[in-house]
Amino acid sequence: MSLAEHVRILGRGPGRSRSLTRGEAAEAMTLMLSGGAAPEAVGALLMLLRMKGETAAEIAGFAEAAAVALPALPQPDLDWPCYAAGRTRGLPWFLLSARLVARAGHRVLLHGWNGADTAIRQGLAQLAIPQVGPDAVAKALADQRLAYLPLERLSPQLLDLLTLREVLGLRSCVNTVCRVLNPGRARASVQGVFHPPYRLLQADAGALLRLPALTVIKGGGGEFERHPAKAVTGFGLRGGHPWEQVFDGLLPEETRRLDDGEADPVRLSALWEGTLRDPFSEAVVLGTAALALETLGAEDGLSQARALWADRHLPCAA
Repeated sequence: MSLAEHVRILGRGPGRSRSLTRGEAAEAMTLMLSGGAAPEAVGALLMLLRMKGETAAEIAGFAEAAAVALPALPQPDLDWPCYAAGRTRGLPWFLLSARLVARAGHRVLLHGWNGADTAIRQGLAQLAIPQVGPDAVAKALADQRLAYLPLERLSPQLLDLLTLREVLGLRSCVNTVCRVLNPGRARASVQGVFHPPYRLLQADAGALLRLPALTVIKGGGGEFERHPAKAVTGFGLRGGHPWEQVFDGLLPEETRRLDDGEADPVRLSALWEGTLRDPFSEAVVLGTAALALETLGAEDGLSQARALWADRHLPCAA
């Protein structure tokens, strides 16, 4: 089978082209990951999809096929993709949010790739969050209930498709596919987007993939990280059904941005240890953790996040 037929479907011209079906999208992804597709056809397919605009069925089909090719992983409680490029995000305070969720007893699997932006990888190292390959995920989740799986170790083939952005000069749907990939088949996922229209696209793809619980927000730089002084709208799923909710800001309106110019990853551990006092950054952590906890079923995620933060220096319960 050749990728040419899939390119033809998308590129026949006005009145004749159409979107790929979910099955056709799965076939196309299988071909692209196999290495057997002509690179010209891969580039054509990805750019035609960008020009047309991806559908939820296409994203779901791509993600299904990509997931089939992944190594087997233990099932975490929460899937947390990290694939933003760092614009307008600043320090990755959401890593502390993930740590709080893990302290609540939930197994959290972070996975991602951020191109030339090193902030997340530096933050992981600063916070001693294990960066592991597929064969070490189980131990990390058992020991710390928290692990980060780099895309280059999870699927080098998918990374090759993602980094075609450097060749094509434009983002492709592979970035969205990675966000909805859910490599550990968790029953709950939190996802961030940079462009608001993708919130509903990813929510609809999650529904097609039969994900029970999902929260998608426009987050800092495209990560799942909320600005505490602004209202945020969450899209996604609860009990497998479409869900949408507006969350009020946690702080008075202010002009401070998530990207406040601070880049020293030591600030992450300092905030956790209590040697740094920064109410704004603390509110980022608590607000983000609250959304994640409510995705996992908490009735009052913010109260739980605050309690976890107050007790963060106590030993974790077994």
